[in-house]
Amino acid sequence: MKLTATEKGLLIPKELLGENQDFEIIQEHGKIIITSIKQTSSIWDLGSDPVECDVKDGGINHDHYLYNP
Repeated sequence: MKLTATEKGLLIPKELLGENQDFEIIQEHGKIIITSIKQTSSIWDLGSDPVECDVKDGGINHDHYLYNP
């Protein structure tokens, strides 16, 4: 695939990037290397994928190990 840069830079088609959202760009030996950054778990992700089963509260005894070593 051949791309042409504009004054703002280079637009990379989304189909080449896949589902990833974060990338690192490195320039070395005259080449530009784009690698995806795997998303790590974060406290801010809690509750984004709630429990779906017959349990009324998926958080029951969640912190039991903290208080009862």
